[in-house]
Amino acid sequence: MHTIAQWWDSVELWLTGLPFVLQVSLVMVVLAVIAMLVVRVLSALIDRVADALDSRLARAHRPEAAGHGAAEGNDDSV
Repeated sequence: MHTIAQWWDSVELWLTGLPFVLQVSLVMVVLAVIAMLVVRVLSALIDRVADALDSRLARAHRPEAAGHGAAEGNDDSV
């Protein structure tokens, strides 16, 4: 853990030594990459949740699942 902390301190020292324009540019690039990764992960998660809910709702509305098949509960033919 100490090694990681030292590495991070050296990165911070290097970044603060850069001119302001380079600091902002580098931070924006890094944040853009992180934001794109977060969007991809959230999009995949939302797709999975939506698919699960869709399949659950589709199962609930099927006639066989509800006990209303073609031969059940249809008294019109009598």
